[in-house]
Amino acid sequence: MYDTGSDGMADVKLTKTRVRAGVWEGVLVSDGARPALEVLHLEQKLPGLSVTDLPGQPGHYAVRLPIPAAVLSEGVQTFLFRDAGTGEKLGHFTIITGVAMEDDLRAEVDLLRAELDMLKRAFRRHCLETTG
Repeated sequence: MYDTGSDGMADVKLTKTRVRAGVWEGVLVSDGARPALEVLHLEQKLPGLSVTDLPGQPGHYAVRLPIPAAVLSEGVQTFLFRDAGTGEKLGHFTIITGVAMEDDLRAEVDLLRAELDMLKRAFRRHCLETTG
């Protein structure tokens, strides 16, 4: 969310709701006029962005962006939402592709847990053997 302060510009907040079937979806809330929204990837504007009014919710807009398969490649891809008129960043999302599971932090934590369990068993076995 950004608030440009005393210059009279609106507070704007963009919130992701989900990514489904290759489409990023979110809600844009503005206490002023709907900002002109754009999405950039590697400094290039992406096509297909839609911003539509949410019925019965003034100042709330549904935002949808089909993620082009052509921009997905090995590594981390970051997509930046910004107000096209002011250039202010409204949000971003990141997609990671082609990274092996062993490079994933969750996999590292699981591996550490398994190693800790193994060390606990070995330590208990050692204690039993040296005291008995």
